[in-house]
Amino acid sequence: MKKLSKSEAAKQIEEFFSDAKNRTPKEIKQIKRLAANSNIRLGEKRKLFCKKCLAPYTGNEKRRISKGMKSVECENCGCVSRWKVN
Repeated sequence: MKKLSKSEAAKQIEEFFSDAKNRTPKEIKQIKRLAANSNIRLGEKRKLFCKKCLAPYTGNEKRRISKGMKSVECENCGCVSRWKVN
C-alpha cells in the first residue's frame, strides 16, 4: 500500500464517514488506523461507532441524557459510551 499525503487521507476519511452506517467494524478499524498514521483527529466522527466492538450506531441503540452526560448503549455488545453535553 502506498503512503498517502495528509490531505489525501483526510479526504478519504471524510468520504468514508459520509455513509458510516453501512460500514463493517473491519472497515472502521482500517479508517481509524489511517487517521492515526496520518495524525488526523476524528473528533465528532468517533461518536458514530462503538468504541469497543467498532459497530456503527444505527439509531436503534439506547440513548439517554442525564446530568450533563449523553449515554449511548451499543445494541451489539452492550458497551456504554458517555460524552459531555455542551
